[in-house]
Amino acid sequence: MSAMTRFELSTPDTLPPANGYSHVASVPPGHRLVWTSSQVPVEADGALAPAGDWEAQTRLVFRNLEQALKAAGAGWADVFKLTFYVTDTAELATVRRVRDEFVDVGRPPTSSLVQVAGLFRPDVLIEVEAVAAVAP
Repeated sequence: MSAMTRFELSTPDTLPPANGYSHVASVPPGHRLVWTSSQVPVEADGALAPAGDWEAQTRLVFRNLEQALKAAGAGWADVFKLTFYVTDTAELATVRRVRDEFVDVGRPPTSSLVQVAGLFRPDVLIEVEAVAAVAP
């Protein structure tokens, strides 16, 4: 692992193929870990992305994650884990396409996705949280 790598991401041949994520992340000692709260598709002024619009809601969630990471001195290259909470899995292709605008698709973070009955407001379709490792 080089100093530029910061952490190792892998998908061992002994596990099923991954679709846009890695199976394993290993963070070396001494790195500062950053956790975000799950971010929702709400603007800083409180405006919600259009109801029912998976693409707009997902893009705003990822922009909000980017701002949260930036506030902690981290960026997308530092993210090794994403957790998705969605109200429906029918739009996973849309969620993945938007995610791929932000993450390094050649070195994608580990990922979990949970379908939930609902989020904090009935018109919110998605929440995402991130974990990052910042090199010393």
